[in-house]
Amino acid sequence: MKLLFKPFLLSLLLASFSQAQTLTVYTYQSFTSEWGPGPQIETLFEAQCDCDVEFIGLEDGVSLLNRLRLEGQQTSADIVLGLDDALIEETKALNLLQAHGMTFENLDLPYAFNDDQFVPYDYGHFAFIYDDQKVTDVPSSLKELVEDSELSIIYQDPRTSTPGQGLMLWVKAVYGDESAQAWQQLKEKTVTVTPGWSEAYSLFLEGKSDLVLSYVTSPAYHMTWDETEQYKAAEFSEGHYVQIEMAAALKTSKEPELAKSFLQFLISTEAQAVLASTNWMQPVLKDAETPAAFDKLITPKTIYTPSSTVYKNRKQWLREWRSSAS
Repeated sequence: MKLLFKPFLLSLLLASFSQAQTLTVYTYQSFTSEWGPGPQIETLFEAQCDCDVEFIGLEDGVSLLNRLRLEGQQTSADIVLGLDDALIEETKALNLLQAHGMTFENLDLPYAFNDDQFVPYDYGHFAFIYDDQKVTDVPSSLKELVEDSELSIIYQDPRTSTPGQGLMLWVKAVYGDESAQAWQQLKEKTVTVTPGWSEAYSLFLEGKSDLVLSYVTSPAYHMTWDETEQYKAAEFSEGHYVQIEMAAALKTSKEPELAKSFLQFLISTEAQAVLASTNWMQPVLKDAETPAAFDKLITPKTIYTPSSTVYKNRKQWLREWRSSAS
């Protein structure tokens, strides 16, 4: 009888030792798509951690904050990846994150940044993208787009999407107390407002609008994979609102050291090259490898609003957008 049990017990013991740790990462859908960075990041990190990375894709960046607020201490996430710099203070107020213990001396960011919980992994300036085979009268400023242009636009919902929120902050930075009127004018040109970036960009490529809110780096994708330069970013004289994408580890993680290793991996040379060529955002690591098409992109002036200011005003600005643009 004992002889019969020995192989069974041994197999159970080996299984327990060989069972890989699982790292659960909440992120946005386009990150986990087959053409996004998720699959390569997963393969590269698993090769060095002997663990299993499980990505859970939500609609868009703001949805990550909404999910964390809903789940609180009961969240199953070890990592949240895809919140941006505008949402830092509001996310930290939930008291769900742990310190990363890292320094950022080797990073090259669009403005001075430091934080003990959030790790920046890429960034990009928002821009309206157009097809130069269809659009010739391109606005040269946000005010020209809002007040004079007859071009149609698609953008994302600021309640769920970080690009949509970026446009809200861009309009507020340019128009200040006159933002409500600007939204009313923009409403007349708006084809639709989508929950996330993927839906908006797909509709634009189907010809549903003249312009779509995306990133200065988006044309690099078309140059690289479609071998065309017909998609361009309209450069605005006021400057372009910038987004720094962030990742952070949860206090409730059952794998805190693995979570820290993943954060460190995100700003490694190999991960940064993947992010630039699949997420089509600027890498944060100095001298990181980027696709050749990045050399042809516009380099706009940077606009941003401190996260503390966004935290104090976001609900009011969302109400202003909803009452004026919907």
